Amino acid sequence: MRVLLIGANGYIGRFVADRLLADPAVQLTALGRGDDADVRFDLASGSPGALTRFLDAVHPGVVVNCAGATRGGARELTRHNTVAVATVCEALRRSGCGARLVQIGCSAEYGPSQPGSSTAEDAVPRPGGPYGVSKLAATELVLGSGLDAVVLRVFSPAGPGTPAGSPLGRLAEAMRRAMQSGDGELKLGGLGAQRDFVDVRDVARAVHAASLSAAQGVINIGSGRAVRLRDAAAVLARVAGYGGALHELDGPPGALRPAIGHPRPDSDQAHPVAYPYPDGCGSWQQADVRTARDRLGWRPRIGLEESLADIWMEAACRI
Repeated sequence: MRVLLIGANGYIGRFVADRLLADPAVQLTALGRGDDADVRFDLASGSPGALTRFLDAVHPGVVVNCAGATRGGARELTRHNTVAVATVCEALRRSGCGARLVQIGCSAEYGPSQPGSSTAEDAVPRPGGPYGVSKLAATELVLGSGLDAVVLRVFSPAGPGTPAGSPLGRLAEAMRRAMQSGDGELKLGGLGAQRDFVDVRDVARAVHAASLSAAQGVINIGSGRAVRLRDAAAVLARVAGYGGALHELDGPPGALRPAIGHPRPDSDQAHPVAYPYPDGCGSWQQADVRTARDRLGWRPRIGLEESLADIWMEAACRI
């Protein structure tokens, strides 16, 4: 099976590449903007015609799109998350390769959900920010393209390679600094949000399974369990061997308070900061993952403690 992987250098894409390369039946070609890609191509600015010519030359059986942007203004997010996917869909429609498309979506497409609930694929999407809107638009383009396509809506990925700017990445960095300075007290804010964390290696397994399946439509990829960020902080402290006290400085979203790992101020006055989960999904998200089990034969294998241990291992190397 010849697979064209777009975005192989991204957080999820790197692990998808590793997973696909471990399958001896897969011939992998990486397309991206970096010098180490097999073929350099910028989806946000490249034309569908140019991509079509490449598809006709390589003739992949599966195209996996892990490319996209998670940060930036509405224009940048639209260009990298929506326009880029429109280019992929149009190129696949024009091409004679007949490739199957596996698109990486995200849980931000759903927006806020009711605390205690599990979000299934038939939930009405109500994204609460430009990132979710741009990803939802991409999903709608894929679903309306007439292609053999599946969208994997990934909830909150965790594990090795977790970006330093993510909530778990910032949490690990704050703990590293506290341990490095011998600080026996760590003040953290924004720990009230609950998210469904899924290890990035399990996400890669889901992409592999989706590439081999005939499943179409939207499929949630998550652990099926929401975890409060303060509980994740306690687990991280345990795996890191941090014996200091964790003091929570939480308040309602938008309140004036220190963010995760914010240095303790000299006065009691808090500073205005962004809510540590600026994904527009409110205080709660939990995936209903029955469709992934039934249609892909996929279940998460790696628990959050292992994911956090790997995040800490990378953070500790910076001491």
